[in-house]
Amino acid sequence: MKKISGIVLLLIAVFFVSSCGNYKQVAYLQNIDSISLAGSKGLYDAKIMPKDLLTITVTTTDPKAAQPFNLSYNMNGGVTSSGGGVGSYIPYLVDNDGMINFPLVGRIRVIGLTKREAEQLVVSKIKPYLAADENPIVTIKMASFKVCVTGEVKSPGVFTVDQEKISIIEALTRAGDLTIQGKRQNILLIREQANGMKEHHRLNLNDAEIINSPYYYLQQNDIVYVEPNKIKARQATVDSSISYWLGLTSSVISLATLAITLLKK
Repeated sequence: MKKISGIVLLLIAVFFVSSCGNYKQVAYLQNIDSISLAGSKGLYDAKIMPKDLLTITVTTTDPKAAQPFNLSYNMNGGVTSSGGGVGSYIPYLVDNDGMINFPLVGRIRVIGLTKREAEQLVVSKIKPYLAADENPIVTIKMASFKVCVTGEVKSPGVFTVDQEKISIIEALTRAGDLTIQGKRQNILLIREQANGMKEHHRLNLNDAEIINSPYYYLQQNDIVYVEPNKIKARQATVDSSISYWLGLTSSVISLATLAITLLKK
């Protein structure tokens, strides 16, 4: 009886130790009460990259003065100019040199600029084409800010970011959060720089220091990959092996049945 009681107590102890270990692997930002978040100070602004699509709207006191700078699609699918009101404006593609081709002004280099910096630059470029009393307002929106989340998440996909700012935790939330089999300590971030160079970084969701990381906020076209843990990886291997052998066994049985039937005839 004492031996059975000892075994039961040992199993209970193992269960609690295992539960504690699982918690340490699953819970996010575990040490947030013991670290400084001073490194996260400052508002994030996305930088314009090659292949971005920019919607640029110019507004002036006299709507006619803004028309040449506001290109939009007409009902027939052609291109026309409008006065800066609400419309289906043509987006400007940032080429590999970081340039856009803007009406009247010509090529403008916008790569590496924030949206606000690009707006100020466009204002300075169009002012010579306007009357002195015109105070143009330029509004730029990144029409192609997307991130990809894949791997061990509940709803992987490519997500459009309207506000041009998204943290890695927000992106994972859009993907339905990690499955229980996802490795929270080793999230892979793949990023392409303005020169086309690819880089990768490993992020630990268990550690609250991720909030201070320069990779906490995602850049357009970032890829976030959640690796499966060892249990899920082994399970996938076993499932694949079982499926293979079941299929092979089924084929052998079918062939044997066919052979027996033919021999009986």
